[in-house]
Amino acid sequence: MARTSNVFARVEPEIKEQAEQVLDKLGIPMSNAVGMFLRQVVLQRGIPFEMKLPKEAPLSYGSLTKEQFDEEIEKGLSDIRAGRVHSANDVEAEMKRDYGV
Repeated sequence: MARTSNVFARVEPEIKEQAEQVLDKLGIPMSNAVGMFLRQVVLQRGIPFEMKLPKEAPLSYGSLTKEQFDEEIEKGLSDIRAGRVHSANDVEAEMKRDYGV
């Protein structure tokens, strides 16, 4: 058996639990998944997936002028009037279905 070394990482409990659920379904222990990731870092000489900033930063109240804020509120009201709405239950069900969240 090859020598091993310990790696300690701090992660959010929810992310760890969600990852464990996925890995359990795949039959891959967490330690093997971490090892696979690190091997790919070595082989690809970098992070083995694309990393980039979103094209547009999410809106935050503090970054908007009054006019921009009013415009965003009007967009939301327009969507409501047009029936482009989703219940929180529908969104939650979709998240569970698509992401296991």
